Amino acid sequence: MNSRTSVLVHSAPRDRLFAFLADINNLPKWATAFCRALKTVGGEHRVVTPEGEIIFRIDADPRSGTIDMYGGPSEDRLAYWPARVVALPGGSSAFIFTNFQWPGVTDDAFVRQCDGLAHEFVNIRRFVEPD
Repeated sequence: MNSRTSVLVHSAPRDRLFAFLADINNLPKWATAFCRALKTVGGEHRVVTPEGEIIFRIDADPRSGTIDMYGGPSEDRLAYWPARVVALPGGSSAFIFTNFQWPGVTDDAFVRQCDGLAHEFVNIRRFVEPD
């Protein structure tokens, strides 16, 4: 299984960056390559992606800074994207995100997913860093 971990260092403090990323309602603001729309159906969140609609959830722990993202066609077929926000010296922070190439994802699709994260990092910066 292929994987790629990406890191973005922000001038924003850890708590601000974590709060923004851990809130599923902010997903359409920053994950624009992945999330075309966010819906709630029967109490669960659904993301409209370029490949179709999936179930999506975020399990976040502010103490450890982990933001675990899960998505897939059904509860028993969820992919997993672990992420973490850590504090850095001087009040800055880093967002660490790992993308796995799950079964059924082609090599080209995996590269597109990973490359799309670079654009999404720009979006995150717009929302969390001071003007």
